[in-house]
Amino acid sequence: MYKERKIDTALLDWAKSSNHKPLLLRGARQVGKSTAVRHLGEQFESCVEINFDKQKSFHPLFNGDLDAHVIASQIANLVGKQVQPGKTLLFFDEIQACPNAILSLRFFAEDYPQLHVIAAGSLLEFALAELPTFGVGRMKSLFMFPMSFDEFLMATGKSGLIAERQKASPLQPLNAVFYTQLVQQFRNYIMIGGLPEVVCKWDETGDYLQCQELQDELILSYEDDFAKYKKKVDPVLLRQVLRSAASQITNKFVYAQASGEKASKVREALDLLIMAGLLIPATRTSANGLPLGDEADRSYQKILLFDSGILLRLLNMSLGSVRQITEEILTASETDLVNKGKISEMIAGLEIIKNMPSNLRHELYYWTREEKNSRSEVDYLEPFDARVLPIEVKAETQGGMKSLWNFMREKNLNYALRCSLENFGQFDYEDKMAEGAIRHVDVIPLYAISQMPIFQ
Repeated sequence: MYKERKIDTALLDWAKSSNHKPLLLRGARQVGKSTAVRHLGEQFESCVEINFDKQKSFHPLFNGDLDAHVIASQIANLVGKQVQPGKTLLFFDEIQACPNAILSLRFFAEDYPQLHVIAAGSLLEFALAELPTFGVGRMKSLFMFPMSFDEFLMATGKSGLIAERQKASPLQPLNAVFYTQLVQQFRNYIMIGGLPEVVCKWDETGDYLQCQELQDELILSYEDDFAKYKKKVDPVLLRQVLRSAASQITNKFVYAQASGEKASKVREALDLLIMAGLLIPATRTSANGLPLGDEADRSYQKILLFDSGILLRLLNMSLGSVRQITEEILTASETDLVNKGKISEMIAGLEIIKNMPSNLRHELYYWTREEKNSRSEVDYLEPFDARVLPIEVKAETQGGMKSLWNFMREKNLNYALRCSLENFGQFDYEDKMAEGAIRHVDVIPLYAISQMPIFQ
Protein backbone atom coordinates (compact mmCIF):
# COMPACT_ATOMS: atom_id res chain seq x y z
CA MET A 1 0.00 0.00 0.00
CA TYR A 2 1.42 3.38 -1.03
CA LYS A 3 2.38 5.77 1.78
CA GLU A 4 1.53 9.36 0.91
CA ARG A 5 4.43 11.78 0.59
CA LYS A 6 4.75 15.54 0.53
CA ILE A 7 6.43 15.29 -2.88
CA ASP A 8 3.20 13.87 -4.37
CA THR A 9 1.60 17.31 -4.59
CA ALA A 10 4.61 18.81 -6.34
CA LEU A 11 4.78 15.91 -8.79
CA LEU A 12 1.08 16.17 -9.61
CA ASP A 13 1.35 19.94 -10.09
CA TRP A 14 4.21 19.34 -12.52
CA ALA A 15 2.21 16.71 -14.43
CA LYS A 16 -0.78 19.04 -14.77
CA SER A 17 1.26 22.06 -15.81
CA SER A 18 1.19 23.11 -19.44
CA ASN A 19 4.90 23.86 -19.14
CA HIS A 20 6.17 20.54 -17.82
CA LYS A 21 9.90 20.62 -18.49
CA PRO A 22 11.71 17.29 -18.01
CA LEU A 23 11.89 16.71 -14.28
CA LEU A 24 14.89 15.61 -12.22
CA LEU A 25 13.90 14.01 -8.91
CA ARG A 26 16.93 14.32 -6.66
CA GLY A 27 17.73 12.82 -3.29
CA ALA A 28 19.69 10.16 -1.43
CA ARG A 29 19.27 6.48 -2.08
CA GLN A 30 16.25 4.73 -0.52
CA VAL A 31 14.23 7.87 0.22
CA GLY A 32 11.35 6.74 -2.03
CA LYS A 33 12.00 8.52 -5.33
CA SER A 34 11.12 5.61 -7.66
CA THR A 35 8.04 4.67 -5.66
CA ALA A 36 6.74 8.25 -5.78
CA VAL A 37 7.21 8.41 -9.57
CA ARG A 38 5.41 5.08 -10.07
CA HIS A 39 2.56 6.42 -7.94
CA LEU A 40 2.39 9.47 -10.19
CA GLY A 41 2.39 7.13 -13.20
CA GLU A 42 -1.03 5.87 -12.09
CA GLN A 43 -2.42 9.24 -13.23
CA PHE A 44 -1.41 8.43 -16.82
CA GLU A 45 -2.73 5.83 -19.24
CA SER A 46 0.70 4.22 -19.15
CA CYS A 47 4.06 4.57 -17.40
CA VAL A 48 7.15 3.44 -19.27
CA GLU A 49 10.05 2.89 -16.89
CA ILE A 50 13.66 2.30 -17.87
CA ASN A 51 16.26 1.46 -15.24
CA PHE A 52 19.62 2.27 -16.80
CA ASP A 53 21.49 0.39 -14.11
CA LYS A 54 19.67 -2.88 -14.80
CA GLN A 55 18.62 -2.47 -18.44
CA LYS A 56 21.89 -1.67 -20.18
CA SER A 57 20.42 -2.67 -23.53
CA PHE A 58 18.82 0.79 -23.65
CA HIS A 59 22.15 2.63 -23.46
CA PRO A 60 22.89 2.44 -27.25
CA LEU A 61 19.68 4.38 -27.96
CA PHE A 62 21.43 7.43 -26.54
CA ASN A 63 24.60 7.15 -28.62
CA GLY A 64 25.00 9.45 -31.58
CA ASP A 65 22.28 12.00 -32.35
CA LEU A 66 19.97 12.70 -29.40
CA ASP A 67 16.73 13.14 -31.31
CA ALA A 68 13.97 13.04 -28.69
CA HIS A 69 11.28 11.82 -31.11
CA VAL A 70 13.50 9.02 -32.44
CA ILE A 71 14.53 7.95 -28.92
CA ALA A 72 10.90 7.87 -27.73
CA SER A 73 9.88 5.81 -30.79
CA GLN A 74 12.74 3.33 -30.25
CA ILE A 75 11.86 2.96 -26.57
CA ALA A 76 8.23 2.27 -27.51
CA ASN A 77 9.34 -0.47 -29.91
CA LEU A 78 11.64 -2.07 -27.33
CA VAL A 79 9.09 -2.13 -24.49
CA GLY A 80 6.09 -2.91 -26.68
CA LYS A 81 4.10 0.08 -25.41
CA GLN A 82 3.07 3.30 -27.04
CA VAL A 83 4.80 6.47 -25.85
CA GLN A 84 2.23 9.21 -26.38
CA PRO A 85 2.29 12.86 -25.33
CA GLY A 86 -0.25 13.59 -22.62
CA LYS A 87 -0.93 9.89 -22.04
CA THR A 88 2.48 8.40 -21.18
CA LEU A 89 4.85 9.10 -18.32
CA LEU A 90 8.38 8.26 -19.43
CA PHE A 91 10.52 7.46 -16.39
CA PHE A 92 14.32 7.21 -16.62
CA ASP A 93 15.49 5.61 -13.36
CA GLU A 94 19.14 5.38 -12.26
CA ILE A 95 19.88 7.80 -15.10
CA GLN A 96 23.38 8.48 -13.78
CA ALA A 97 24.38 5.11 -15.27
CA CYS A 98 23.84 6.56 -18.76
CA PRO A 99 25.24 10.13 -18.96
CA ASN A 100 24.04 10.54 -22.55
CA ALA A 101 20.48 9.98 -21.31
CA ILE A 102 20.96 12.95 -19.00
CA LEU A 103 22.12 15.02 -21.95
CA SER A 104 19.06 13.91 -23.92
CA LEU A 105 16.74 15.61 -21.44
CA ARG A 106 17.69 18.94 -22.95
CA PHE A 107 16.39 17.80 -26.32
CA PHE A 108 13.20 16.38 -24.85
CA ALA A 109 12.65 19.87 -23.43
CA GLU A 110 13.40 21.64 -26.70
CA ASP A 111 11.98 19.27 -29.32
CA TYR A 112 9.36 17.16 -27.53
CA PRO A 113 7.94 19.34 -24.73
CA GLN A 114 4.52 17.67 -24.94
CA LEU A 115 5.90 14.41 -23.49
CA HIS A 116 6.10 13.97 -19.71
CA VAL A 117 9.64 12.85 -18.79
CA ILE A 118 11.00 12.25 -15.29
CA ALA A 119 14.54 11.18 -14.38
CA ALA A 120 15.88 10.01 -11.02
CA GLY A 121 18.99 8.32 -9.72
CA SER A 122 20.64 7.38 -6.45
CA LEU A 123 24.00 8.90 -7.47
CA LEU A 124 22.62 11.54 -9.80
CA GLU A 125 24.49 14.43 -8.17
CA PHE A 126 27.85 12.92 -9.14
CA ALA A 127 26.82 12.64 -12.79
CA LEU A 128 25.44 16.19 -12.85
CA ALA A 129 28.68 17.55 -11.39
CA GLU A 130 30.53 16.13 -14.37
CA LEU A 131 28.00 17.52 -16.88
CA PRO A 132 27.98 21.26 -16.09
CA THR A 133 26.16 22.10 -19.33
CA PHE A 134 23.53 19.38 -19.16
CA GLY A 135 20.69 21.85 -19.70
CA VAL A 136 20.32 24.44 -16.98
CA GLY A 137 16.99 26.23 -17.39
CA ARG A 138 15.57 23.49 -19.60
CA MET A 139 14.76 21.16 -16.72
CA LYS A 140 12.99 21.33 -13.39
CA SER A 141 14.38 19.80 -10.20
CA LEU A 142 12.55 18.55 -7.14
CA PHE A 143 14.38 17.44 -4.00
CA MET A 144 13.28 14.50 -1.88
CA PHE A 145 14.31 13.41 1.62
CA PRO A 146 13.38 10.70 4.11
CA MET A 147 9.90 11.04 5.59
CA SER A 148 9.24 14.02 7.82
CA PHE A 149 7.52 13.49 11.15
CA ASP A 150 4.18 14.42 9.57
CA GLU A 151 4.73 11.86 6.80
CA PHE A 152 5.67 9.29 9.44
CA LEU A 153 2.40 9.94 11.27
CA MET A 154 0.41 9.58 8.05
CA ALA A 155 2.27 6.40 7.10
CA THR A 156 1.53 4.81 10.48
CA GLY A 157 -2.16 5.69 10.54
CA LYS A 158 -1.87 8.64 12.94
CA SER A 159 -3.19 11.40 10.67
CA GLY A 160 -5.72 12.34 13.37
CA LEU A 161 -2.85 13.57 15.55
CA ILE A 162 -1.80 15.95 12.79
CA ALA A 163 -5.35 17.31 12.55
CA GLU A 164 -5.51 17.92 16.31
CA ARG A 165 -2.03 19.43 16.42
CA GLN A 166 -2.84 21.86 13.61
CA LYS A 167 -5.61 23.32 15.78
CA ALA A 168 -2.97 24.28 18.36
CA SER A 169 -0.67 27.31 18.38
CA PRO A 170 1.49 29.27 20.81
CA LEU A 171 -1.72 31.02 21.88
CA GLN A 172 -3.68 27.78 22.22
CA PRO A 173 -1.66 24.78 23.49
CA LEU A 174 -2.56 21.18 22.80
CA ASN A 175 -4.93 19.14 24.91
CA ALA A 176 -2.83 17.05 27.32
CA VAL A 177 -4.05 13.76 25.82
CA PHE A 178 -2.86 14.65 22.33
CA TYR A 179 0.35 16.15 23.68
CA THR A 180 1.27 12.84 25.34
CA GLN A 181 0.51 10.86 22.19
CA LEU A 182 2.55 13.18 19.97
CA VAL A 183 5.57 13.00 22.25
CA GLN A 184 5.41 9.20 22.21
CA GLN A 185 5.15 9.12 18.43
CA PHE A 186 8.09 11.51 18.18
CA ARG A 187 10.15 9.14 20.32
CA ASN A 188 9.27 6.35 17.88
CA TYR A 189 10.22 8.59 14.97
CA ILE A 190 13.67 9.24 16.42
CA MET A 191 14.27 5.48 16.65
CA ILE A 192 12.76 4.51 13.30
CA GLY A 193 13.73 7.50 11.18
CA GLY A 194 12.09 8.30 7.89
CA LEU A 195 13.35 5.82 5.32
CA PRO A 196 10.15 4.43 3.74
CA GLU A 197 11.16 0.78 3.88
CA VAL A 198 11.92 1.02 7.60
CA VAL A 199 8.75 2.99 8.33
CA CYS A 200 6.70 0.32 6.52
CA LYS A 201 8.40 -2.38 8.59
CA TRP A 202 7.55 -0.45 11.77
CA ASP A 203 3.94 0.01 10.67
CA GLU A 204 3.72 -3.70 9.90
CA THR A 205 5.46 -5.13 12.98
CA GLY A 206 5.90 -2.45 15.66
CA ASP A 207 9.22 -4.18 16.38
CA TYR A 208 12.29 -2.00 16.92
CA LEU A 209 14.68 -4.94 16.46
CA GLN A 210 13.32 -5.85 13.03
CA CYS A 211 13.63 -2.20 12.00
CA GLN A 212 17.20 -2.07 13.25
CA GLU A 213 18.12 -5.17 11.26
CA LEU A 214 16.73 -3.50 8.15
CA GLN A 215 18.61 -0.28 8.92
CA ASP A 216 21.85 -2.28 9.20
CA GLU A 217 21.19 -3.76 5.76
CA LEU A 218 20.55 -0.31 4.33
CA ILE A 219 23.83 0.98 5.77
CA LEU A 220 25.67 -1.86 4.04
CA SER A 221 23.96 -0.94 0.77
CA TYR A 222 25.04 2.68 1.16
CA GLU A 223 28.59 1.56 1.81
CA ASP A 224 28.50 -0.75 -1.21
CA ASP A 225 27.76 2.38 -3.27
CA PHE A 226 31.02 3.99 -2.12
CA ALA A 227 32.92 2.07 -4.77
CA LYS A 228 30.69 3.68 -7.42
CA TYR A 229 31.49 7.26 -6.42
CA LYS A 230 33.07 8.96 -9.41
CA LYS A 231 36.03 10.49 -7.62
CA LYS A 232 38.68 8.05 -6.50
CA VAL A 233 38.28 8.19 -2.74
CA ASP A 234 39.09 5.12 -0.71
CA PRO A 235 35.80 3.46 0.39
CA VAL A 236 37.43 2.74 3.76
CA LEU A 237 37.96 6.47 4.27
CA LEU A 238 34.36 7.17 3.29
CA ARG A 239 33.17 4.69 5.92
CA GLN A 240 35.43 6.29 8.52
CA VAL A 241 34.16 9.77 7.73
CA LEU A 242 30.52 8.66 7.76
CA ARG A 243 30.90 7.10 11.21
CA SER A 244 32.87 10.07 12.50
CA ALA A 245 30.16 12.42 11.26
CA ALA A 246 27.64 10.35 13.22
CA SER A 247 29.65 10.78 16.41
CA GLN A 248 30.22 14.51 15.74
CA ILE A 249 26.64 15.45 14.82
CA THR A 250 25.70 19.10 15.37
CA ASN A 251 29.27 19.94 16.42
CA LYS A 252 31.83 21.67 14.23
CA PHE A 253 33.23 18.84 12.14
CA VAL A 254 36.84 18.11 13.13
CA TYR A 255 38.78 16.42 10.35
CA ALA A 256 41.41 14.99 12.69
CA GLN A 257 38.75 13.00 14.55
CA ALA A 258 37.62 11.32 11.34
CA SER A 259 40.86 9.76 10.13
CA GLY A 260 44.63 9.92 10.20
CA GLU A 261 44.51 11.05 6.58
CA LYS A 262 45.35 14.61 5.53
CA ALA A 263 42.59 17.13 6.10
CA SER A 264 42.26 17.63 2.33
CA LYS A 265 41.49 13.93 1.85
CA VAL A 266 38.94 13.93 4.66
CA ARG A 267 37.33 17.08 3.22
CA GLU A 268 37.04 15.39 -0.17
CA ALA A 269 35.36 12.36 1.41
CA LEU A 270 33.04 14.62 3.41
CA ASP A 271 32.05 16.52 0.27
CA LEU A 272 31.24 13.28 -1.54
CA LEU A 273 29.01 12.10 1.31
CA ILE A 274 27.24 15.47 1.22
CA MET A 275 26.76 15.13 -2.55
CA ALA A 276 25.30 11.66 -2.00
CA GLY A 277 22.77 13.16 0.41
CA LEU A 278 23.92 11.10 3.39
CA LEU A 279 25.29 14.12 5.24
CA ILE A 280 23.81 17.61 5.41
CA PRO A 281 25.89 20.63 6.46
CA ALA A 282 24.83 23.60 8.52
CA THR A 283 27.13 26.57 7.92
CA ARG A 284 28.17 29.29 10.32
CA THR A 285 27.18 32.83 9.37
CA SER A 286 27.62 36.22 10.98
CA ALA A 287 23.90 36.82 10.34
CA ASN A 288 24.02 40.60 10.20
CA GLY A 289 21.31 40.52 7.56
CA LEU A 290 19.81 38.68 4.61
CA PRO A 291 20.63 36.64 2.66
CA LEU A 292 22.32 34.54 5.31
CA GLY A 293 24.70 32.99 2.80
CA ASP A 294 26.41 36.33 2.14
CA GLU A 295 28.30 36.10 5.43
CA ALA A 296 28.66 32.32 5.60
CA ASP A 297 31.95 30.76 6.62
CA ARG A 298 31.99 27.42 4.80
CA SER A 299 35.18 26.35 6.53
CA TYR A 300 33.15 26.16 9.74
CA GLN A 301 30.32 23.67 9.42
CA LYS A 302 28.46 21.29 11.66
CA ILE A 303 27.23 18.10 10.05
CA LEU A 304 23.84 16.39 10.29
CA LEU A 305 23.16 12.81 9.25
CA PHE A 306 20.23 12.55 6.87
CA ASP A 307 18.20 10.13 9.03
CA SER A 308 17.99 9.59 12.79
CA GLY A 309 17.39 5.83 12.55
CA ILE A 310 20.52 5.38 10.43
CA LEU A 311 22.42 7.64 12.84
CA LEU A 312 21.62 5.37 15.79
CA ARG A 313 22.72 2.26 13.89
CA LEU A 314 26.00 3.92 12.85
CA LEU A 315 26.62 4.89 16.47
CA ASN A 316 25.96 1.30 17.46
CA MET A 317 28.57 0.13 14.93
CA SER A 318 31.09 2.71 16.16
CA LEU A 319 30.48 2.55 19.90
CA GLY A 320 29.44 -1.09 20.22
CA SER A 321 26.23 -0.21 22.03
CA VAL A 322 23.74 2.62 22.13
CA ARG A 323 21.63 1.20 24.95
CA GLN A 324 21.90 4.38 27.04
CA ILE A 325 20.89 6.56 24.09
CA THR A 326 17.99 4.22 23.32
CA GLU A 327 16.77 4.28 26.91
CA GLU A 328 16.88 8.09 26.93
CA ILE A 329 14.85 8.27 23.72
CA LEU A 330 12.19 5.85 24.93
CA THR A 331 11.95 6.67 28.65
CA ALA A 332 13.69 9.93 29.61
CA SER A 333 11.65 12.98 30.54
CA GLU A 334 10.95 15.41 27.72
CA THR A 335 13.50 17.85 29.16
CA ASP A 336 16.26 15.25 29.46
CA LEU A 337 15.60 13.90 25.99
CA VAL A 338 16.25 17.31 24.43
CA ASN A 339 19.07 18.44 26.73
CA LYS A 340 21.21 15.31 26.99
CA GLY A 341 21.67 14.56 23.35
CA LYS A 342 22.25 16.16 20.00
CA ILE A 343 19.67 14.05 18.17
CA SER A 344 16.82 16.49 18.78
CA GLU A 345 18.89 19.36 17.41
CA MET A 346 19.71 17.29 14.34
CA ILE A 347 16.08 16.33 13.75
CA ALA A 348 15.01 19.97 14.07
CA GLY A 349 17.36 20.90 11.23
CA LEU A 350 16.20 17.97 9.11
CA GLU A 351 12.54 18.84 9.71
CA ILE A 352 13.17 22.40 8.55
CA ILE A 353 14.66 21.10 5.30
CA LYS A 354 11.95 18.49 4.74
CA ASN A 355 9.15 21.01 5.14
CA MET A 356 10.61 23.50 2.68
CA PRO A 357 9.12 23.63 -0.85
CA SER A 358 10.34 20.64 -2.82
CA ASN A 359 11.78 22.78 -5.60
CA LEU A 360 14.33 24.39 -3.25
CA ARG A 361 17.75 23.10 -2.31
CA HIS A 362 17.60 24.64 1.14
CA GLU A 363 20.76 25.45 3.10
CA LEU A 364 20.96 25.51 6.88
CA TYR A 365 22.79 28.22 8.81
CA TYR A 366 23.67 28.82 12.45
CA TRP A 367 25.50 31.43 14.49
CA THR A 368 28.29 30.98 16.96
CA ARG A 369 30.77 33.21 18.76
CA GLU A 370 33.86 31.96 20.52
CA GLU A 371 35.24 34.02 23.37
CA LYS A 372 37.67 33.21 26.14
CA ASN A 373 35.89 31.00 28.67
CA SER A 374 32.59 31.65 26.87
CA ARG A 375 30.82 30.27 23.86
CA SER A 376 27.49 31.36 22.39
CA GLU A 377 25.56 29.49 19.71
CA VAL A 378 22.11 29.72 18.12
CA ASP A 379 21.19 26.40 16.57
CA TYR A 380 19.50 27.56 13.34
CA LEU A 381 18.72 30.79 11.53
CA GLU A 382 16.03 31.29 8.90
CA PRO A 383 14.79 34.29 6.95
CA PHE A 384 11.34 35.43 8.03
CA ASP A 385 9.43 38.63 7.46
CA ALA A 386 12.54 40.23 5.86
CA ARG A 387 14.59 39.63 9.03
CA VAL A 388 16.69 36.89 10.60
CA LEU A 389 14.71 34.45 12.72
CA PRO A 390 16.77 32.63 15.38
CA ILE A 391 15.65 29.11 16.29
CA GLU A 392 16.86 27.44 19.48
CA VAL A 393 16.44 23.75 20.28
CA LYS A 394 16.12 23.81 24.03
CA ALA A 395 14.07 22.43 26.88
CA GLU A 396 15.01 24.97 29.54
CA THR A 397 12.87 27.95 30.40
CA GLN A 398 13.95 31.44 29.45
CA GLY A 399 16.65 31.66 32.12
CA GLY A 400 18.75 29.03 30.31
CA MET A 401 18.83 30.80 26.95
CA LYS A 402 21.77 33.14 27.37
CA SER A 403 23.12 32.53 23.84
CA LEU A 404 19.79 33.46 22.29
CA TRP A 405 19.52 36.67 24.30
CA ASN A 406 23.10 37.59 23.36
CA PHE A 407 22.35 37.06 19.68
CA MET A 408 19.06 38.96 19.70
CA ARG A 409 20.65 41.85 21.58
CA GLU A 410 23.61 42.01 19.18
CA LYS A 411 21.42 41.84 16.05
CA ASN A 412 18.60 44.00 17.45
CA LEU A 413 15.97 41.26 17.03
CA ASN A 414 12.79 40.90 19.07
CA TYR A 415 11.33 37.61 17.81
CA ALA A 416 12.62 34.04 18.08
CA LEU A 417 11.45 30.43 18.21
CA ARG A 418 12.24 27.74 20.74
CA CYS A 419 11.83 24.10 19.72
CA SER A 420 11.44 21.55 22.48
CA LEU A 421 9.24 18.67 23.54
CA GLU A 422 7.06 20.89 25.68
CA ASN A 423 3.61 22.03 24.61
CA PHE A 424 2.99 25.05 22.41
CA GLY A 425 3.46 28.32 24.27
CA GLN A 426 5.02 31.78 24.30
CA PHE A 427 6.76 34.16 26.64
CA ASP A 428 8.39 37.57 26.76
CA TYR A 429 11.84 38.26 28.15
CA GLU A 430 12.76 41.69 29.45
CA ASP A 431 16.35 42.27 28.41
CA LYS A 432 17.69 44.54 31.11
CA MET A 433 21.05 44.70 29.33
CA ALA A 434 19.32 46.46 26.43
CA GLU A 435 17.32 49.12 28.24
CA GLY A 436 14.48 46.73 28.99
CA ALA A 437 13.87 45.63 25.40
CA ILE A 438 11.23 42.90 25.16
CA ARG A 439 12.23 39.70 23.36
CA HIS A 440 9.23 37.61 22.31
CA VAL A 441 9.63 33.84 21.93
CA ASP A 442 7.10 31.41 20.49
CA VAL A 443 7.46 27.79 21.55
CA ILE A 444 7.01 25.47 18.56
CA PRO A 445 7.38 21.82 19.63
CA LEU A 446 9.80 19.51 17.84
CA TYR A 447 6.80 17.41 16.82
CA ALA A 448 5.22 20.46 15.13
CA ILE A 449 8.05 22.06 13.14
CA SER A 450 5.84 22.01 10.04
CA GLN A 451 3.74 24.66 11.85
CA MET A 452 6.60 27.14 12.17
CA PRO A 453 5.68 30.58 10.84
CA ILE A 454 8.31 30.23 8.09
CA PHE A 455 6.04 27.63 6.46
CA GLN A 456 2.77 29.55 6.79
